[in-house]
Amino acid sequence: MSKTTQMTEIEGLRIDTGLMQFIETRVLPGLSVSADQLWSGLSELVYDFGSRNRALLDKRDLIQSQVDDWHKANRDAPHDRIAYKAFLQEIGYLVPEGEDFEIETENTDPEIATVPGPQLVVPATNARFVLNAANARWGSFYDGLYGTDAMGSAPPAGGFDDGRGARVVARAAVFLDEVFPITDTSHAKASRYSVENGALKIDGAALILPEAFAGYTGPADAPDTVLLRNNGLHVELVFDSSHPIGKTTPSGLADIRLESAMSAIIDCEDSVACVDAEDKVLAYANWLGLMQGDLKETFEKGGKAMTRRLNPDRTYTAPDGSDLTLKGRALLLVRNVGHLMTNPAIHDRDGNEIFEGMMDAMFTVLIAMHDLKKTSGPRNSVAGSVYVVKPKMHGPEEVAFSDAIFTKVEDVLGLPRYTVKLGIMDEERRTSVNLKECIRAAKHRVCFINTGFLDRTGDEIHTSMEAGPFSRKDFIKRKGWITAYENQNVDIGLECGLSGKAQIGKGMWAVPDKMAAMLEQKIEHPRAGANCAWVPSPTAATLHATHYHKVDVMAVQDQLAKGGRRAYVEALLDIPLASYRKWTKDQIRREVENNAQGILGYVVRWIDQGVGCSKVPDINDVGLMEDRATCRISAQHIANWLHHDVIGQEEVMEIMQNMARVVDRQNAGDPFYRPMAPGFDGIAFQAACDLVFLGREQPSGYTEPVLHRRRLELKARD
Repeated sequence: MSKTTQMTEIEGLRIDTGLMQFIETRVLPGLSVSADQLWSGLSELVYDFGSRNRALLDKRDLIQSQVDDWHKANRDAPHDRIAYKAFLQEIGYLVPEGEDFEIETENTDPEIATVPGPQLVVPATNARFVLNAANARWGSFYDGLYGTDAMGSAPPAGGFDDGRGARVVARAAVFLDEVFPITDTSHAKASRYSVENGALKIDGAALILPEAFAGYTGPADAPDTVLLRNNGLHVELVFDSSHPIGKTTPSGLADIRLESAMSAIIDCEDSVACVDAEDKVLAYANWLGLMQGDLKETFEKGGKAMTRRLNPDRTYTAPDGSDLTLKGRALLLVRNVGHLMTNPAIHDRDGNEIFEGMMDAMFTVLIAMHDLKKTSGPRNSVAGSVYVVKPKMHGPEEVAFSDAIFTKVEDVLGLPRYTVKLGIMDEERRTSVNLKECIRAAKHRVCFINTGFLDRTGDEIHTSMEAGPFSRKDFIKRKGWITAYENQNVDIGLECGLSGKAQIGKGMWAVPDKMAAMLEQKIEHPRAGANCAWVPSPTAATLHATHYHKVDVMAVQDQLAKGGRRAYVEALLDIPLASYRKWTKDQIRREVENNAQGILGYVVRWIDQGVGCSKVPDINDVGLMEDRATCRISAQHIANWLHHDVIGQEEVMEIMQNMARVVDRQNAGDPFYRPMAPGFDGIAFQAACDLVFLGREQPSGYTEPVLHRRRLELKARD
């Protein structure tokens, strides 16, 4: 453990006293759950499900060893796809696909079921980031255009640039004309917006689609705001002729606010560094503040102390004169950890750490009950549901196990059956090739499926480690399996009836400073039928929201559902091995340098500062959003090349040391940074080396065991 901690024995468990006190003094008050009920229920969960959890992990290891042996035995022969598929069926890796069905999930909120839009993922341990994400439901389109490269150039340094401001207003007016066109005129020319007999008038003209008018605030003849709606998403026009921008426009239009991050995942997994009770309490406390609605964070900005709180709901006058209330916050999901890791915060009667996923299941749902009990005011789920995203499940048996865990949690906490909705991360190969059966295994709970290229590729490399050397990473992205993977995820989701009931999501845009490129490329996600997709910041959410106005995702899903599947499991089993191996030494070295620099840049912050997700400069000093998924693919890639003698261990160590010097230079301005060079004997550098040189030994290629062990080592030392 990270330091000497006091433990309290309860119901056959030894629980960190700080965690116990947090639960009993801050979480349980106000809920209809007693301490005895909770701890006895957790004890039952640990003892009833612990052995099943271990058996599932043992099965992972057994299957992996069988796959390894098959590849070793067939390495020198041409890859036989038919024999390979038959082998995977024989060992239970690939299960029979059953008859058609549709999910039976009920009581999902509109943000999950019927209103497509951007989705944020944010570390639960950072209160400021969590508040930013929750409040990112609404964002300034003007700010998004002005403050990024969205219009093709970076914002100028110094004060406000009038010319750039005029370009922003003109660009935003084009968006309004595209989405909310006016009969015979333009929003850019409009001088007066008014509401007459429940209809919006612009200089006396009407919207071509009058039903797009959703409400307003202020006097009808000169509204302070006008609310428009398209594809389920809202746009708010803000008028203020005294505003620096408003006084430059004929109508006084001072800003355009877009409904942006419709949902946000509060992450207890890949983007955090939670290794002990202290860390878990921090994550749970922020989740509690969100569910109770009182989370706040005070910080310094520009030399002044600022306090950030959760935004209230927003009220408008509807066209018929009634009150219209819209949420001021994103719908919040919580991502639990997977089935693999344990945590020293709680031990069982035999002295073993309990599985962290069971802790998260019990405590995050318990905390969410504070939202469920609300009957008025801002609420997270108006449908009375708790949304839990469960990552890193391998196949339908593990999904069924998660379903059983949440059934037990509901029984312990006295919740109606299927209150907890389950998000399935389609990021492990055994889940991808059995996706329909994975969805079936939780058909009453499924609220979300999502592809994740990075974790999926990391698992691909580890699963097929013995098959041969993999392509360079950029070439892996060009292989046919990735398109098949992305298409099948959507097609099976639609086939299983997710449309109108659940989210079908796509992965992260990883370059937060490249918004022009995002606007050009990420529109492909809604065009692909995804009703949510991940973005790295609230600003990115606002810009990405424009794609959901331009693309009617629900109509796309209807059309795709008529066409049937575009890919089948055979394509997903096409291993992205290097087909051309005449790489030069320079090509090999550059590939390993790129991987090593990314690993070190991420790991040094994870180990030394406990930062699980941040914008990390790549080898070309371009900031990329990094979490454990990016670290996993890079570590597994080097491990694969080492294993197949593409490069030697001594050269990789030399590269690791050289890249450590690069990372030291990139972090020279960070007062909390500990340089790795010249000694290369720090815990962070050792952790990065473990991920590479011991990569083949890591369960499913995961980074967590190494990172947790090394972070605990540092916390104990410090």
